[in-house]
Amino acid sequence: MNQQTRQLQYFFFGQHFSDGVRTTVAILLPALLLAQLGHFEIGLTISTGAVCVSVTDTPGPLTHRRNGMLAALALVVLTALLTSVAAVNVWLLGAEISVLSFLLTMFLVWGARAGAVGTAGLLNVVLLLAHPPTLDQALLHAGLLLLGGLWYAGLALVAYQMRPYRPAQQALGECIHELARFLELKARFYDPATALTDDYRRLVAQQVVVNEKQEATRDFLFRTRQIVNETTSTGRRLVLTFVETVDLYERITVSYYDYNTLRAAFGASEILQEVAALIQHIATELDHLGVAIQANRPYEGPWPDLTAEWGRLQVRISTLEADPAADGNTRVLKKILVNLRDIIRRVGNIRRYFDESLTADAPAPSRATDHAQFVAHQEIELHALSQNFTLKSSVFRHSVRMMLACLVAFAVAQSLWHGEHNYWILMTVTIMLKPGFSLTRQRNTERIVGTLAGGALGAVILWLVPWSEVRFVALVVFMVVAYSFQRTQYLVTVVFLTAYLLIMFSFLGLNYIGVAEERIADTLIGCAIAFAAGYFLFPNWESDQLTDYLAAALRANLVYLHQLAHRLAGRPLPPNEYRLLRKAVYVSGANLAAAFQRMLTEPRSKQHRPIETHEFVVLNHILSSNIAALTDTLREAAPAVPPFPPEGRRALTSALAALQKSLVRIAPTTAEPAPELGPAEPTVPVAAEDKSLLEQLAFLQKVSGDIGRVTEVLVR
Repeated sequence: MNQQTRQLQYFFFGQHFSDGVRTTVAILLPALLLAQLGHFEIGLTISTGAVCVSVTDTPGPLTHRRNGMLAALALVVLTALLTSVAAVNVWLLGAEISVLSFLLTMFLVWGARAGAVGTAGLLNVVLLLAHPPTLDQALLHAGLLLLGGLWYAGLALVAYQMRPYRPAQQALGECIHELARFLELKARFYDPATALTDDYRRLVAQQVVVNEKQEATRDFLFRTRQIVNETTSTGRRLVLTFVETVDLYERITVSYYDYNTLRAAFGASEILQEVAALIQHIATELDHLGVAIQANRPYEGPWPDLTAEWGRLQVRISTLEADPAADGNTRVLKKILVNLRDIIRRVGNIRRYFDESLTADAPAPSRATDHAQFVAHQEIELHALSQNFTLKSSVFRHSVRMMLACLVAFAVAQSLWHGEHNYWILMTVTIMLKPGFSLTRQRNTERIVGTLAGGALGAVILWLVPWSEVRFVALVVFMVVAYSFQRTQYLVTVVFLTAYLLIMFSFLGLNYIGVAEERIADTLIGCAIAFAAGYFLFPNWESDQLTDYLAAALRANLVYLHQLAHRLAGRPLPPNEYRLLRKAVYVSGANLAAAFQRMLTEPRSKQHRPIETHEFVVLNHILSSNIAALTDTLREAAPAVPPFPPEGRRALTSALAALQKSLVRIAPTTAEPAPELGPAEPTVPVAAEDKSLLEQLAFLQKVSGDIGRVTEVLVR
């Protein structure tokens, strides 16, 4: 199976495609059926209710999705009634739009799903502007919207009840797919032909994606009681496979080496290319597993003998060691071999997902109470809203920005543009304007390019295809594609959304060229308003928030390094406590890398020392990888903990002090006192085999010092 085939399988068996099909059916079916009965307007209103509720149906546990859709239903009915009353006067309508755009955007204080509920309410208000119902039609119109929302929610919940494990399987498959991509990028470090700077840039970017997928999968599994509390085979396999995947990610992450030295010592022998080839093969098989898990089908074909391939590499390294002409110590190659052996073993454990005997002999996963500590909790508390009524709150600033931008868009649509669909200007603003300028800018670019491309695509279809049946098939396909990519590739969504709208309006008897011109003009006006609002109204630059991400990464690595000191001193750490520390390090590192990537999309004048920030991101990744590597070595050596000689203690103390000093520089008001190491152990002579421990501790000291040097430049 080649990579293109795997990508297609991931798409068609993935959650986003199934969501796209469901959304298309929920929106299209009411309008089609009622159009056949001569009540197209009623069907369109029902479909509008389904559109609004679908906004809140983001991936997550069933209870969260259900509660979000119910809240959206209530809000859609309420906003429909309010808009019917306000529509009697243009000034009253403008006031309603101002107030609702502010209040509904403030829902973001309760998290992303609550923010989606607010977006659903605001979207309903904007769509109602096309043909505002009169007062005597208000209740009927609100009832039809409610019916459409209930239709979508019922369809989504029935689909879940019929196949309750599919969302978790799809999320787990995507998680493994991105982990395989991460492993492929690790293979490039062993290829002397690649640039290490580019390798690190890609790896850190992929780390962000892997972290997002792991968080999404963790949410599915550990918040769904049907999975974590039951003893059936499927639920047990899902949890065990995910736990093994997280451990595999740690094993891949800890495989850090001085790649410059490796290339200099072994580049001519071509042994590194063989290492890269084996890693690439492991990644490919891991990707095959991800496809099979996502599709919920058996693994196709015989399982390759990765162990035999590993054995051939071992012989090759032994031959290289025996060669007097070999340049460099092969000890590091042996460490790579050990690490690869463990990676192969863990991939084999994931393969056991397909072993039917797992039902009988696998240990049951711990209960939801144990897993609950690994997922973030967001409570809906009213006082959180009042606490954010301050300019110090980024959500409040964004809400004010949204309110002013929507008011300007409404005024422009009413006074300067008199097209039939001038509400598109306001809709563009509500969709384009994001809390951060970098995302607003990206969305604006994608919206403009996608609208132009989608307009051209729709016009070509309408020009070249005169048959109504073929046009309808194209409309359905375009809808499915648009809604399948709405949470992953916004540009693709805009292209196919614009094309299917043009085809739909052609069925309604409208001039598609005029509709295309109007949509392009409205898009350009709306994007200009959103861009200006994001740039001039309380702009939210990533560089202003970067300090928080830097401090969080330093704080997490400080705690992580301190647990290593405890291990070296012979004090054990409970497994769950260690996993929580590890999760904090990965999440903080991914958040920092994501913030840095967003900063690079902002104007150069607003970027704060991008070169030094990139160096900090890479050093932070190297530091956490090496701490994890040492911790893993100590775990394997338990209970015979290696001695903690004075040289190692000094290196570790120096590393802790350097990180603490960096944290104080970055966040002087929130930095806590540096943790103290325990009392010194009796001096033990360092054996030859323990010198690698001292070398690793010295390397941690060096990296911590480098972080301190970069931090000093960043705070200037």
